Amino acid sequence: MKERLQSLKDEALALIDKAPDEQDLASVKARYLGKKGEITVIMKEMGGLSPSERPAFGQLVNVVKDALENSILERLLLLKKNATLDSLKKERIDVTLPGRRVQVGKRHPLTIVMDEVVSIFTRIGFTVADGPEIETDYYNFEALNIPKDHPARDMQDTFYISDDVVLRTHTSPVQIRTMETQKPPVRIIAPGSVYRCDSDVTHSPMFHQVEGLIVDKGISFGDLKGILKTFVGEMFGEDVSLRFRPSFFPFTEPSAEVDIQCVMCGGSGCRVCSGTGWLEIMGCGMVDPAVFGYVKYDPEIYTGFAFGMGIERIAMLKYKINDIRLFFENDVRFLNQF
Repeated sequence: MKERLQSLKDEALALIDKAPDEQDLASVKARYLGKKGEITVIMKEMGGLSPSERPAFGQLVNVVKDALENSILERLLLLKKNATLDSLKKERIDVTLPGRRVQVGKRHPLTIVMDEVVSIFTRIGFTVADGPEIETDYYNFEALNIPKDHPARDMQDTFYISDDVVLRTHTSPVQIRTMETQKPPVRIIAPGSVYRCDSDVTHSPMFHQVEGLIVDKGISFGDLKGILKTFVGEMFGEDVSLRFRPSFFPFTEPSAEVDIQCVMCGGSGCRVCSGTGWLEIMGCGMVDPAVFGYVKYDPEIYTGFAFGMGIERIAMLKYKINDIRLFFENDVRFLNQF
């Protein structure tokens, strides 16, 4: 049996040295050291030896097994090393090339425009105010002089969470909340997300607004015009004209729509401005005295004005974008332009 064991050892070592890959090496191991392997079979035949012969033979079997396992491990490590070297040769890595830089993200165009709008107004003395996006009917409508069943509610397609809770349709509730906790003078802008049931090339169910409010003694419509003229000059250029058209908002009186000279045609008339030479950018007006009643401001002492604009609208005009949906599709080809 010793001669047979030595013969199996020599035979197995030769096959291990010649194994071309890990699969063949595994086959050799199973053939000699597996549960039904030839070395295992010999171990089972030890029962036929005399008691005095068994210890020496068992020790010899263990020596052979250790030698084969060590040889298999060495061969496996060599095969792995050779495979790695072959892979590196095929990839032809040039270690002298500079490393690949991690791409740095960019700000979203809406963030760029929002930050620019906020920067313009803060430079001329406004402070930024914030409020909840889930609002009560009172702050979103009633305190803004839009009581229940008022026709003006039809102007806004509202997401209702319950009969008295809505996703805010504008950032105007921030103005009410600010006036409730602050005595005049008030000079704030309220940027943030708002929600309406509307979706097409110029409307999105979620969009962004910046609204402004000034309340103090002696505030006039002339102050409003001066502030907005400064804003338009900073955002679109000093050579861009603006005009005010009479309009209606339940929380301002008088109210106006603000138009700027068409940025596409320079005012000569084109398809974008429907041949008028003008593009609407925001609404504004003097705060209705009825609104002051909700926040306990004396309308005989204080006056104020408010304005509101859509950031998407400003961005579309600034960058000459014709579809609001591009802002929300996350197409890297579009976003990388900014």
